[in-house]
Amino acid sequence: MKMLLVRRFRLLILMVFLLACTLHIMVDLLPKLERRAAAAAGGGAAAAAAASGVGGAAAGCSCSHGKPPAGEAPDWAKQQQQQQQQPPPKGASEAAAAAAAAQAAAQAAGWPSKHTLRILQDFSSEPGSNLSSRSAEKGAAAAAADKHKALIPDAGGGGGGGQAGKQLQAGRRPSEEGGGGLPQAGQQGSKLAALFQQPLYRLAAPPLGDQDVLFNVNSDIRFNPKAAENQDWQNEGHEDEEFLPTGEAAIDSYPNWLKFHIGVNRYELYSRHNPAIEALLQDLATQKITSVAMKSGGTQLKLIMTFQNYGQALFKPMKQTREQETPPDFFYFSDYERHNAEIAAFHLDRILDFRRVPPVAGRLVNMTREIRDVTRDKKLWRTFFISPANNICFYGECSYYCSTEHALCGKPDQIEGSLAAFLPDLSLAKRKTWRNPWRRSYHKRKKAEWEVDPDYCEEVKQTPPYDSGTRILDIMDMTIFDFLMGNMDRHHYETFEKFGNETFIIHLDNGRGFGKYSHDELSILVPLNQCCRIRKSTYQRLQLLAKEEFKLSDLMEESLTKDKVAPILYKLHLEAIDRRLRIVLKAVSDCIEKEGYDNVVETDFVADVNTITTKR
Repeated sequence: MKMLLVRRFRLLILMVFLLACTLHIMVDLLPKLERRAAAAAGGGAAAAAAASGVGGAAAGCSCSHGKPPAGEAPDWAKQQQQQQQQPPPKGASEAAAAAAAAQAAAQAAGWPSKHTLRILQDFSSEPGSNLSSRSAEKGAAAAAADKHKALIPDAGGGGGGGQAGKQLQAGRRPSEEGGGGLPQAGQQGSKLAALFQQPLYRLAAPPLGDQDVLFNVNSDIRFNPKAAENQDWQNEGHEDEEFLPTGEAAIDSYPNWLKFHIGVNRYELYSRHNPAIEALLQDLATQKITSVAMKSGGTQLKLIMTFQNYGQALFKPMKQTREQETPPDFFYFSDYERHNAEIAAFHLDRILDFRRVPPVAGRLVNMTREIRDVTRDKKLWRTFFISPANNICFYGECSYYCSTEHALCGKPDQIEGSLAAFLPDLSLAKRKTWRNPWRRSYHKRKKAEWEVDPDYCEEVKQTPPYDSGTRILDIMDMTIFDFLMGNMDRHHYETFEKFGNETFIIHLDNGRGFGKYSHDELSILVPLNQCCRIRKSTYQRLQLLAKEEFKLSDLMEESLTKDKVAPILYKLHLEAIDRRLRIVLKAVSDCIEKEGYDNVVETDFVADVNTITTKR
């Protein structure tokens, strides 16, 4: 009898639950159906008006923009109402003008457009963390990721890439060839411009097929930024953007962070003369910051900053002055992460012609207006305080150096930091994380296997993916890159999953470089000494950068001068780079003397055409 009552009680609970679910669905669905019917009726009326010559056909978005009840509009929508309204684009058709007017009306109602353009990206070394799970922004991340089709037509799909998309992926705008923001040969006295005119820096890239680009962009599908919720979608000062005869924006009007994402391919993060890169660096230093959240994971505090044009970047605040060295008693895994090391790493990577570091720029940030007042992360907000010197300070949450004793303080509320552009969101472009074969033990007493076994490389070369393709050569490039910076903290690396094993290594997380200018950590070069392998193009560029006319330190100094928070590197760090370059060339020379040129230097180009490195 008691069991029968229990079963009936369970059945009653189940029926109540089902009834509640049904009522919830009906309450949620009916208003949407009503708005859709109203939108369809409005569209039909607009079409009739166009047929009778009144003009203003219903164009652009077919989704509904119902008016919410009074007082229900979110706070950010109220802010949008106060922003200036841009006039319809010049040369646009009547249909585009009507779409812009409809959008303005929707904004006046305080209701966000269905074509919200925010796409969340990830710059994490941990593929599982797009946003801090401790941040109030996590809910917005999932909703925004669902709208990525409004940004990247056929993103990651197999459809044929349009001509405009291929031009952008090749580093050219549809309206221009070559050039870009890099120094040109005509600039008098520019060593950097002269370097980029050298044959080694003008090698032709391999032809790109659909499987060689991260996103296949169909140029027949146009994206109209005027249909976005934010009328300031364009970079400031670009109000007179070019529109197609249909009134839709050409690919040139995409924001620079999106151009950067579209340009990623199997061989590089960006091409040598991609004009969007210099423009993106400018955006990182000047775009209005609209939202801030702490990044989950990691040992030290990092912030995710979202800009007015919906781009995102990883902010690393300044913790040390330029001339401060890492204390000799510090272990490499407890060293500070330096913001200027992230900036310098991007410029060094570009001068070496690797192009595997996402764009990074320095910036002075107002801690009150651009962090505290715009964050929705309560845990971050609660750590702000005023120091005894009347400076604004905060410390956030992390494993190391997040306490009042290690607080980050402004002068009085200005703080310097680096902003690294995010890579495409993992939901759009998955990345694979690999354990570095020459990873350190990260232990105070234990040593890694490669530190005690001189033949360790032979074992690595028999293990996939190092037994074929270009991966072992990519490791050598990364080794040289890290040694020049003095970076001992390369425990993992990442690649784009779409390209399989035949692709480059992304050089992420370089904050522990440039810590010591008085010491050269020779253990970083162990992979090169053990394997004795190097690309021919890398070797010849290193030889070129060792010449007085293309001295690496001079090129770095010139390149870093353009940054907003220059000077980036202390003079002794620049001198250390030249000293370490000579050590690398000596190591390669010793390998050639021991094993022969052909067994050490791997030919990866023929004449002026890049080819995939031959397998050995």
